[in-house]
Amino acid sequence: MKALHITGNTLTLDDLREVVYENRPVLLDPDARAAVDRARAVIEDVVATDRLAYAVTTGVGKLSDVRIPPAENRTLQLNLMRSHAVGVGEPLSEAISRAMILLRANSLAKGCSGVRGIVIDTLCEMLNRGVHPVIPSQGSVGASGDLAPLAHQGLVLIGEGEASYQGKRMSGADALQAAQIKPITLEAKETISLINGTQAMLAVGLLAILESQILAETADALGALSLDVLKGTDAAFDARIHNARPHAGQVEVAANLRRLLAGSQIHASHIDCARVQDAYSLRCIPQVHGAVRDTIRYCRSVFEVEMNSAVDNPLVFPEPKQVGQRSDAPVQGDIISGGNFHGEPLAFALDFLAIALSALAGISERRIERLVNPALSEGLPAFLAPGAGLNSGFMMPQVTAAALVSENKVWAHPASVDSITTSGNKEDFVSMGMTAAIKLQRIVQNTRNVLAIEALAAAQALDFVAPLKTTKLLQKVHDEIRAVSPAIQEDRVLTRDFAVAAELVRSGKLAKAARS
Repeated sequence: MKALHITGNTLTLDDLREVVYENRPVLLDPDARAAVDRARAVIEDVVATDRLAYAVTTGVGKLSDVRIPPAENRTLQLNLMRSHAVGVGEPLSEAISRAMILLRANSLAKGCSGVRGIVIDTLCEMLNRGVHPVIPSQGSVGASGDLAPLAHQGLVLIGEGEASYQGKRMSGADALQAAQIKPITLEAKETISLINGTQAMLAVGLLAILESQILAETADALGALSLDVLKGTDAAFDARIHNARPHAGQVEVAANLRRLLAGSQIHASHIDCARVQDAYSLRCIPQVHGAVRDTIRYCRSVFEVEMNSAVDNPLVFPEPKQVGQRSDAPVQGDIISGGNFHGEPLAFALDFLAIALSALAGISERRIERLVNPALSEGLPAFLAPGAGLNSGFMMPQVTAAALVSENKVWAHPASVDSITTSGNKEDFVSMGMTAAIKLQRIVQNTRNVLAIEALAAAQALDFVAPLKTTKLLQKVHDEIRAVSPAIQEDRVLTRDFAVAAELVRSGKLAKAARS
């Protein structure tokens, strides 16, 4: 695959997906390198002249009033990296680790951070050769960014910490040596540039967006299949209804449902029935699924801005090179302290996405209930069980779905409404963005599993309505499910079925089947 040239300004979600999951190689763009070098020249001039500049010739945080002489700057870099690597808890996944490296390298490539090009080159080499820092998931309050997670990432750059390489966990030094990457010695400002930023919460958010898009598309297909086997009506999806309230997601989902349900024999079999409208979990799929899609789009837009932002502190702004200026002339510029590392924009979006996916799982569980409850299921066997009574069928899978949905209600409580004071009251209002990110991961997993249970239940229901047939597209969805999970002829342990159906959802195969 052609190498991705990072500039700090042009990274896309598709680029990130290719680097994280398809191992696309990454290089620093030559023009971006020139911008990086100019910003670095400003830092080196400040150090050479021993001028006052936060985190360049001073300590950080509450210790910003402590001057650091040039001779001790390397020691400061090492001490900052080690002292901020205070994470605890389960490590983040290898995919998140890869996303963090790419996002950190891209932010530094913007040319506002003052690092040397070799720092970015080494991050790129870690990606290209598969050295993935082991990063504890807990310890960030999302204030000066994700300090602890990024410090654990940065340790590997200098040959410390831990990393995984070719499936084995080892010391950072051993991983670099095995991959033939030389550890670097950090110079003035480089540690603060590596650990100040939002790349941990952003990495989780971007990977959640990729999965959320699949979940939303899959939910449409499963909702359509559930509606069809429950002998629901497509009248509520009439374009005129949705054009009268034209939220983009709502209009999009209604059109998708019309496409998925067109030509169903099941629908034709009850077209003259007396029922004029369905329950909300069927009738309001466009309004609920559509709102979820709109939320995903909004959150993606926030995350994509952050992907190409400078988020450390202070930031370096070199003066433009003058026409005729000597190549060896000192580069002038400003070093300005601010707060771009604060995670509030991401924290809000992460919480919003968690709420939306909780709703997606919630409405799916209500459709599962209608499929299994004999009082609601339009003639289907009780709990979709062959020989109900002797067999319990889908009685307990609905309970599992209910448990996951109820758990989501706890995890969906926003983290971003909280704050706690840190760093000697210097960091007195924080975002809790990483907390929002971590609980979002759990909600994504729970939602995937709820949709997996709906997939199994809807496929079982379709088997029972034979010889009536659903649409060709929904039959393809059914066939994908049956390829990994056979129909339940008698009770069996369904744990494996849940797992393979969840993987089917995650892979996007159900969404693809409905799309084709």
